[in-house]
Amino acid sequence: MSEEKEELSFRDDKGASRSTWIATILVVAIIGWMGSGYLLPSGDQSAPQSDDAPVEPVAVAIKQSSTEPVTLFFRAEGQAQPDRDTSLRAEASGDVAEVRLDEGDDVDDGDVIARLSAKRAEADLNRAREELDRAQREFDNASELLERGVATADRVSQARATLAAAEAAVTTAEEAIESLEITAPFAGRIESLTLDAGEFVQAGAEVGRIVDNRPLTVAIQVPQQALGRIESGQTATVTFITGEEREGRVSFVSTAANSETRTFLTKITVPNADGFIPAGISAEIRIPTGQVEAHFVQPSTISLSPEGRLGVKTVGKDDRVVFHPVEIVRAEIDGLWVTGMPETSRIITVGQGFVSEGEVVAPSPASDGPRTLARED
Repeated sequence: MSEEKEELSFRDDKGASRSTWIATILVVAIIGWMGSGYLLPSGDQSAPQSDDAPVEPVAVAIKQSSTEPVTLFFRAEGQAQPDRDTSLRAEASGDVAEVRLDEGDDVDDGDVIARLSAKRAEADLNRAREELDRAQREFDNASELLERGVATADRVSQARATLAAAEAAVTTAEEAIESLEITAPFAGRIESLTLDAGEFVQAGAEVGRIVDNRPLTVAIQVPQQALGRIESGQTATVTFITGEEREGRVSFVSTAANSETRTFLTKITVPNADGFIPAGISAEIRIPTGQVEAHFVQPSTISLSPEGRLGVKTVGKDDRVVFHPVEIVRAEIDGLWVTGMPETSRIITVGQGFVSEGEVVAPSPASDGPRTLARED
């Protein structure tokens, strides 16, 4: 049985064709709308700015400043040293007979501190005197016999030599008696004393120490760069670590540098008549070395040039920024004294980090509170 095969056929959906055309129209419309901004620019769009349009100057705050006389100081730290400091030594050997003073006592020049036993020394002196008497008699006898022609000149010479030796022995014995006293070589204070009554002391043994701190001497080291500013006779203010402040005077400046530090030893003599300030404590020294005209500025106004130099930016008469290299001559608690700027300057206090030299700025006065300066001049 034969069956007829029916050929399949497809028909387009009219609704689907309509959707395609609608999507195509929408895409074209969107593309046209997006491109309309380039083809038909809006009438209220701002016109492009020209490269030659003027730039608004940067606003900065300024402060009017004038130079003031400032005293320069050389500052250093040193150590107070006594004017004289020496050891006490026994000049003779013997037993300690008495100790008259103690550690901490003040003494005058020549005061007897201790005395050694004089028994042996007195016996030696008596013996020396007896020998002197005998030698004197022999010399007199020899001289008389020589006049009579009985003795010879050699005998007289020998007797004269014996007499001279006896006289020297007496002198030595007398000096030994005097050396039994241990005395103060100068006025000062006994810092240490190791003598006890009854002990034996050898000649030359150290038995104590005496110190004279009236006046004191403060030693400092001056670098070679500052040596030309320091000379003998200059006044100096010395502040000790105890808080005591005294005025001293430069008494010595070395002419030879230390081979290791390249500094020069300098000494300042400080009066200490009451002996209140002890030796050995630290001290700060300020020596005035002259005056300069300088500006007082805040550390925040200091800036660096492209070359790395310290300086201050100011505003000139034409409102242009000027960079002045400066040198810090003195530092205070609340600011710095600098040189290198004109006598009268308008210093940029706010905004100096946003402007460069030669740039035109819009300056306005800065609000400035009261300045409290610890003046030292």
